[in-house]
Amino acid sequence: MANAGKKIKGGILFTIGFFLSPLSWWNDAFINLPIAFFFGWLFSLISEKLFTPMIIISYWLTNVLGFLLMHLGAKDMLVGADKKKTKKEMVKILITSIIYTLLILALIRFGILGFRFQLD
Repeated sequence: MANAGKKIKGGILFTIGFFLSPLSWWNDAFINLPIAFFFGWLFSLISEKLFTPMIIISYWLTNVLGFLLMHLGAKDMLVGADKKKTKKEMVKILITSIIYTLLILALIRFGILGFRFQLD
């Protein structure tokens, strides 16, 4: 019975992660950008210069968090509840997300993916 609860928890984590990840085509308009805008606004109360950088950082973090939650949720659903999540595993997930981000930036930079704004 405990295993079923772990699978349900994993399903919820995976679903939330999917909503935050760039794998859902609509997540930017309804989830990630509003969250990023909120954090940008919050930091702009400290300094207006922080508004844009914090939007970019928090937007990126919501996408990374999405991948992290999807990974953890899938593990709970497929592997089971007995395996503890180690610090090493979390670092591995973070590094994978950073590599993914750098790959996307490279594809944009070299014109393989379209992007509306200049990165220079």
